[in-house]
Amino acid sequence: MEQAIATQNGFWSGMPLWKKILIGMVLGTLVGAVMGPDAEILKPIGTLFINAIKMLIVPLVFCSLVVGVTSMQDTRKMGRIGLKSVLLYLGTTTVAISIGLGLGTLLTPGAGISMSVEAAPVAKEAPTLIQTLLNMIPKNPISALAAGNILQIIVFALGLGIALSLCGEKAQPAIKVFESLAEGMYKLTELVMKLAPYGIFGLMAWVAGKYGMDILLPLIKVIGAVYIGCLVHVLVVYTGLISSLGRLNPRRYLKGLLNPASVAFTTTSSSGTLPATIKAAREEMGVSKGISSFVLPLGATINMDGTALYQGVCALFIAQAFGVDLAFSDYLLIIMTSTLASIGTAGVPGAGLIMLSLVLTTVGLPMEGLAIVAGIDRILDMARTSVNVCGDLMVSILVGKSENELDESVYNQVSSESRTATA
Repeated sequence: MEQAIATQNGFWSGMPLWKKILIGMVLGTLVGAVMGPDAEILKPIGTLFINAIKMLIVPLVFCSLVVGVTSMQDTRKMGRIGLKSVLLYLGTTTVAISIGLGLGTLLTPGAGISMSVEAAPVAKEAPTLIQTLLNMIPKNPISALAAGNILQIIVFALGLGIALSLCGEKAQPAIKVFESLAEGMYKLTELVMKLAPYGIFGLMAWVAGKYGMDILLPLIKVIGAVYIGCLVHVLVVYTGLISSLGRLNPRRYLKGLLNPASVAFTTTSSSGTLPATIKAAREEMGVSKGISSFVLPLGATINMDGTALYQGVCALFIAQAFGVDLAFSDYLLIIMTSTLASIGTAGVPGAGLIMLSLVLTTVGLPMEGLAIVAGIDRILDMARTSVNVCGDLMVSILVGKSENELDESVYNQVSSESRTATA
């Protein structure tokens, strides 16, 4: 009996994390479907995991960025990497919104759906581009850290990292402190991620029990269009860029993103998935500490490919449901608005509704459409957040490759977890 238990424990401990997460997702969905609304009693398990992830975000982002900047030493190199990252992020966001609009036109998800004009949920007012730029500079860095304002934390960490690099030898003690703190955060991240299968089980049970098929069936075309678009964007656009620009095997990229994509799918937070994304970039993809510590926190803030794709599908869904004909100029306006708005939208659950309200206002579509979209927002958020995280990893790989800071021997080999399981 003891030998059987030991064998089972060894089987579970030797299993790759993504397989454990997948098992947690499937079991959680089944349990939620059986228990129905009563599955909410399992939500605290997921909440504990989410809280543990949130605990990591601010110190991990801050320490990683400071270490990433100081490790570069050359400020011109940092500017070059930043420019490459932003251009890739904005370029893929433009492609994503175009895919969303194309699918919305092709599948016509709003056709035949009777939209009620009940009061729409109150969405926070989306900040203007000028407001976003002004709010990037924290008046009080400590307040920004306490409030978890990721964009302000990034700006302060970049400024501090540059300043420490320019100080030379005098700054080495401080740099070593940040390097030690960063290593500590990486280890704490590794420990927290061991809880992922259990936390995701609780979250999926709650989602399946709360929403069930009642909310899915009437809007299956909207959900289908978003999920198809997300798959196309990852399997065609991202792998195409990995293959063409990076000259790398795209299958290795798809294998390496399984863990962070699974976490993103259930937590619906790009920032919350950041610990798993950094871990995958360094250990599975071979991206250097300097590149991953700089590019990934930046991507968690400004890369909203999945959210932009969702904007395209939902904007056309609302237009079709209300019988509003959009001109070609409206399509261009949606593309431009979604791309620019992605810069200032935080990578947290529900941020997509803020962007959608901005898009609807820009092209003059009824805000009442938010009401029905909000009903399935969590389900759509799961797919779009996964795409955001996959895009972050893709950009870190391409930037690392272009800067000769991608260890291709790590990228091309089977993960250590898989090797252990095989052994």
